[in-house]
Amino acid sequence: MIRNVLLDTGPLVAGLVRRDAFHGWASSQFKLIEPPLLTCEAVLTEACHLLGEFPEGIRQIDVFLEQRIIQTPFVLLGQRERVFSLMRSYRNVPMSLADACLVCMAESIPDSRVFTLDGDFRIYRQHGRKQIPLLIP
Repeated sequence: MIRNVLLDTGPLVAGLVRRDAFHGWASSQFKLIEPPLLTCEAVLTEACHLLGEFPEGIRQIDVFLEQRIIQTPFVLLGQRERVFSLMRSYRNVPMSLADACLVCMAESIPDSRVFTLDGDFRIYRQHGRKQIPLLIP
């Protein structure tokens, strides 16, 4: 089982939407991950926006939160300086708020990896130099 997984928007949405091109891959990865999956509220905001036409997917996110399968330990206010510094540093990518929060989480949670579909995480670095371990297709 894979532990300390930081959940990004892409696999969350793909796992909930059967017609998503990455549904099979995301679903198979979810079976290998030991809960809880850790994320931030910015990721959940993006996911709920993308799931606007799939109210069952939004309801399932609520269930995952209620059952603590997904947890949101990240507090933006406590990491505000680092988050916005990352967004400035990667403005040419550009880096979203959710991505910056996940990079901060990767920096602070030992042995974590980001579960993502976003190739930008191959560019981002934690602590300025170190690659971020990924769970990516």
